[in-house]
Amino acid sequence: MTTNRQNRPPAIVLGGAANALSIVRGLGKAGIACHAINGPQAPVKYSRFCKWIEIPSGNGALPEAWAAYLLGNESEHLRGGVLLAASDEAIELIVNHRQALAEKYILDLSNPKAQLCMLNKLCTYQVAKRAGVPTPKFWAVRKREQIEELQDQLVFPLIVKPFLSHRHKVKFAGASLVCARTFEELLSALEATSRAGIETFLVEMIPGGDDHLCSYYTYLDSEGASLFDYTKRIIRRFPMNVGVGVYHVTDHVSGVKELSLKLLREAGLQGIANVEFKLDERDGQLKLMECNARFTAADCLLAASGLNLSLFVYDRLTGHPHPAPTNFRLGMRLWYPIRDFRAYRQLSKMGLMSFGQWLRNILNPQIFPFFRWDDPLPSISRPLFGLAREIRAAFSGARRASFRTNTSSITKA
Repeated sequence: MTTNRQNRPPAIVLGGAANALSIVRGLGKAGIACHAINGPQAPVKYSRFCKWIEIPSGNGALPEAWAAYLLGNESEHLRGGVLLAASDEAIELIVNHRQALAEKYILDLSNPKAQLCMLNKLCTYQVAKRAGVPTPKFWAVRKREQIEELQDQLVFPLIVKPFLSHRHKVKFAGASLVCARTFEELLSALEATSRAGIETFLVEMIPGGDDHLCSYYTYLDSEGASLFDYTKRIIRRFPMNVGVGVYHVTDHVSGVKELSLKLLREAGLQGIANVEFKLDERDGQLKLMECNARFTAADCLLAASGLNLSLFVYDRLTGHPHPAPTNFRLGMRLWYPIRDFRAYRQLSKMGLMSFGQWLRNILNPQIFPFFRWDDPLPSISRPLFGLAREIRAAFSGARRASFRTNTSSITKA
């Protein structure tokens, strides 16, 4: 199988962190040449399964420099390669230059309008509402006067959610959202995002623990047919309720497939899709959190569970389609050890988890997002200052949460 693929087109992975690593590992092990275009400190730079392409940004933004390279003469040796998006910036780049890129590279199946809609969180919620998919309460407001008129309707805590998360992260040091506990905090947060030129809307915070979060993955063909069904759930996030997942587990989650497909088909999405929900204990409904139309950070968990998503997509695009697995291994766990220790510290300070409970919880075989015995350098050579900062923070005390909330369930998974 490896020999047959050695003469196949190269893959060019654009952006991403753990997901970019998962892509090059999944393809590289199958004998496919991989090239990575990314930020200068991306862990994928050090993987033995890819060739790094250094692209200085100069005085411009990285994605603009990436586009100039991909469409310029320097990248002629990559002509005919498969271009794969592993970040929101990459999706925007490919959509904005799709016609020119399609003349030079093989692009994944896509409905650009739907991809941009799923990138825009407000548009995603509006499509869900049309499709009859439950969402938290949300309000689209632009002016202070509108917010003051809504004051009696608002429920706190509230998430100040950016339309485009990746642009918010650039302006606010990696933070993807803000939580407001009071009306005054809300006004302050909206003023800050407005000054930064970031469009936002307001979303009700669904109560309950992070173990109420679950995800659905699939690939939609040109007819909207789902080619596989995969579900997982979150065990912990950090910071609690507002951060990224630091501990995941594969599991069958009833009801999430049907709601996800209603949303995706209403949007007209094609290609890779990932939809996240949270169970609202108040009414027993799964409610939409967000949707990603690309490879995600948990793709290494999919691969370990039996679904090599990057190879599945690559083979379809190069004329060698094959059926995806019809089932996946349950109970597989993806663990960010340092960040999860910080999550434990936060829960411990709130009296919600003891060290013994946390230790019993993690005494399982684990998949790590960056470390692999056969490809160790991405974890060893990650920017040392960033790793050292994480370790110091973990042992000096968990970062203060953006808010505190009563939670009715702490996972015993």
